[in-house]
Amino acid sequence: MRIFRHDRAQGPDRGAVVAIGNFDGVHPGHLAVIAKAGAVARASSAPHAVLTFEPHPFAVFKPEAPPFRLTPLRAKARLIEQAGVDLLFAIHFDLAFAKKSAEQFIDEVLVEGLGARHLVIGYDFIFGHRRRGNAATLKSAGAVKGFSVSVVEPVAGAGGAIYASTSIRAALAAGRPQDAAALLGRWWEIDGRVEHGEGLAHGLGSPSANLPLGDYLRPAPGIYAAFAGIEGDGKTVWHKAVAYLGRRPTLDPGELRLEAHLLDFTGDLYGRHLRVALVAHLRPDAVLDGKAALAAQIAQDVAAARAALAGQKPPAG
Repeated sequence: MRIFRHDRAQGPDRGAVVAIGNFDGVHPGHLAVIAKAGAVARASSAPHAVLTFEPHPFAVFKPEAPPFRLTPLRAKARLIEQAGVDLLFAIHFDLAFAKKSAEQFIDEVLVEGLGARHLVIGYDFIFGHRRRGNAATLKSAGAVKGFSVSVVEPVAGAGGAIYASTSIRAALAAGRPQDAAALLGRWWEIDGRVEHGEGLAHGLGSPSANLPLGDYLRPAPGIYAAFAGIEGDGKTVWHKAVAYLGRRPTLDPGELRLEAHLLDFTGDLYGRHLRVALVAHLRPDAVLDGKAALAAQIAQDVAAARAALAGQKPPAG
């Protein structure tokens, strides 16, 4: 898959079938939209494309809001590529772009920029200044400008709940990663490059990898059973892990951080790219009575993580 940080397609990339949306989470509802675009693309021998917006429009309109992303661009791109997409257009979204009318977006981006032949959107897709564009707007314009439109209806899981990023965020914030996974169709992950920490965990016999949280949603603090995947040479090698999300109140209270202790692993992870998939919330964060109590609790957490991960499968590579 090729990734473009602009809205100008050239040569054979023009005339694509384009799925449009924010696609934060890339959950089964999003994948249904992307798959529909793929089916139309194959039937018409056209490129299969996705058009998304970076940063997420909500972050532009509400810059003071806490981080909320389920899948920042790197993670989102990986999942979209796994869906068999040929082209990903990640258009820069800012307040100037937000002022484009629905008609300007259609003319400047979809027609002039991409030369799209067919668009696929979700049932609730709206666009343009003051959110005045919708499916009817696109269909009306397409009849004149030479593109067609498909609308994908809501997709529900086995229990009847519609797949929605809002529900996934709520489950993670409440410390229910299994419920989030049921809505996502996979374990939810935080990925990033391992940073140097203070090395305090080494003295407790449990060296850990520190990951920046960046734009990621902050799930409920505490201890998690997790899988940690080390990326390299075009693949991901997974290990069982214990993940800690908190402020280390017993040792050195500070900013919220994610630390992952890989079980049965020895090696240097500094500078490596790590994916941490949360499987089960084992306990909330807590202040313990000194390092000895913390070391004992870590041993219990490791045993609990091994039990929670027994029989579970890590994410795809």
